[in-house]
Amino acid sequence: MNAEDQFKLLRKGTAEIIEEEELLNRLKEGRPLRVKVGFDPTAPDLHLGHVVLLRKMRQFQDLGHEVILIIGDFTATIGDPTGRRETRPPLTREEVLENAKTYKQQAFKILDPEKTTLLFNSSWIEKLGTKGIVELSAKYTVARMLEREDFSKRFTEGSPIYIHEFLYPLLQAYDSVAVKADIELGGTDQKFNLLIGRDIQREFGQRPQICITLPLLVGLDGVRKMSKSYGNYVGITEDPKTIFGKLMSLSDKLMWEYYALLTDYSQQEIKRIKEEWHPMEAKKHLASLIVEMFYGEETSQQAREWFEKTYSKKEFPEDAPLAEFNEEELSALDLLIKLSAVPSRNEGRRVIQSGGLRINSEKITDPHFKVKLDGEIKVQVGKKKFYRVRKKSSSSS
Repeated sequence: MNAEDQFKLLRKGTAEIIEEEELLNRLKEGRPLRVKVGFDPTAPDLHLGHVVLLRKMRQFQDLGHEVILIIGDFTATIGDPTGRRETRPPLTREEVLENAKTYKQQAFKILDPEKTTLLFNSSWIEKLGTKGIVELSAKYTVARMLEREDFSKRFTEGSPIYIHEFLYPLLQAYDSVAVKADIELGGTDQKFNLLIGRDIQREFGQRPQICITLPLLVGLDGVRKMSKSYGNYVGITEDPKTIFGKLMSLSDKLMWEYYALLTDYSQQEIKRIKEEWHPMEAKKHLASLIVEMFYGEETSQQAREWFEKTYSKKEFPEDAPLAEFNEEELSALDLLIKLSAVPSRNEGRRVIQSGGLRINSEKITDPHFKVKLDGEIKVQVGKKKFYRVRKKSSSSS
């Protein structure tokens, strides 16, 4: 593919490219470009918000470019202040390394492992030492740091800003120096950090990287960016039925953003689907595509059939997990607690009193209702949790 066609493809789905003309010029050089992306392992699992970046990385790989995936095992111990109104609690090194264990395996669900260079940024940052970090800090001013929106707001409001928070974007920028990045990818919230990378590369005599920002994927709540801390996420290691079910909870409006950011459909194709398909069918198709991305076509089809049987046809799933208890009788509330279907007794009462519990298809609204475990009973909690429950037989171990 020639440089112009590569440029058109790579520009699809981006929020901003700094600078577009320079990207085209480097593509015309005909060499593999070094494309850097950093992930801080602040949580053990990746979610669909990360997949937006991973898909763009894979696109560069398919065009013959070199993707450098940097695990920020050092920077994560500082904590990225991006978007924060207060200091982010730093993680311990042990927490970071534990979270990082699964990142490689998860990222390679999207990336080509043969075309990915995986690096940990502690390998060069620790070599800087105190003298090197002081010298790096001398290459950027406090005034420039305070141009950053979140720092500016906190400074104006009198909220604390600690010196170590200024180190984070500087060290992320130094990552670009260490790997001699041609391009750095990040979400729109990372624009300031990416631009510092350009400045610091100049200070070290390197060509400044091209910054490509991608839209942030809005979470299932339809309000905030997808994040595990907000509970509005779809994890890529969740089981296929859970992924399918979560995606079916999307609003019709938000669904089209997921089509744009997580599928290969063009805007014209998405427009056609929007005009010709029923929203429910379009949503099922989207969920099928995303499950297939991680688990393959056959499993995706099974997840769809399960959803349709369970929700569309209102059937109780035959493969619902089976729980066996010693008791012959339990209150409705105790049953939910023993099933771990609710996080607390207060939440259990709320679920029951609001009509969220059905036993053998009968709605139960009294937390003290006595449930007799005579034979196998079918328990539904909310719209997505199903259990088969029975008394443990004397022969059970």
